[in-house]
Amino acid sequence: MSTPITAAQVKELRDRTGAGMIDCKKALEATGGDIDSAAEKLRIEGMAKADKKGGRTAAEGMIGIAVGADAIALAEVNCETDFVTKGADFQDLANTAAKLALEHRPASLEALLALKVDGQSLEEKRKALVAKIGENMTVRRFEVVQKAGGAIATYLHGSRIGVVVALTAGDELLAKDLAMHVAASQPRYLDAASVPADIIAAEKKVIDAQVAQEQEEAEAAAKEAGKEYKAKPAEILAKMVDGKLRKFVGEITLLGQPFVKDPDQTVEKLLKSKGASVASFARLAVGEGIEKKQTDFAAEVAAASKV
Repeated sequence: MSTPITAAQVKELRDRTGAGMIDCKKALEATGGDIDSAAEKLRIEGMAKADKKGGRTAAEGMIGIAVGADAIALAEVNCETDFVTKGADFQDLANTAAKLALEHRPASLEALLALKVDGQSLEEKRKALVAKIGENMTVRRFEVVQKAGGAIATYLHGSRIGVVVALTAGDELLAKDLAMHVAASQPRYLDAASVPADIIAAEKKVIDAQVAQEQEEAEAAAKEAGKEYKAKPAEILAKMVDGKLRKFVGEITLLGQPFVKDPDQTVEKLLKSKGASVASFARLAVGEGIEKKQTDFAAEVAAASKV
């Protein structure tokens, strides 16, 4: 005859583990009412469930932030639905990831996940929360930006975009303005020298093809109009390519972009006018680059009704 499970036992196990009431009752029944054994059973089963949920797309989330005396850390932590981001447990996970990154400056995401807080690794903390809430969650990436002699500032756009800008020279107001600019304009690199050669080479191929097509279309239009077509000299075409390439570099670099508060001047000109310079910056946006799975809700309901 099995031992009756009381509501008080279920409540105690629920308070201790955060698991659902039905799961708590089943665990207690399976362990004869032993609270410790039931808690261990839930922990093991929860980790297994967390692993199964690992393949589901997690493109929502928030940017956690931690501010220190010499640096600021950002961490992107993702989940499946926006609703979960409003929960204190999820917010704590994101901010804990940022705090660990700031305190330990890990060399990789794997190293960050292995770091412990309150006797539990960040990865264990993540899995436990997945088991408790029932959604896949990932600690996706982090950035730590060090002070560099000048001001350092951060800007959070809600909880979905986080930016840090560190100046080698310049005041806090300028650093904050630049952080807002980075949030809005999304520069990928600091300056032209920071753009990798393979990025330049790939864009040049695209521009070469565009310029060649433009010339072919101009020649075809001239023939159709019965006019003589004079091909542009090679040196002119080369200048056209260089001009387009410079424009591209300007668009993807912080120093080359028009300053959002005064589009008539570039960020580079702004910095020169202030006698300031940028050492580094970081920008994290929730879900950036993650391909969200498109679902047909009506089809899902129809399929579920046939089960």
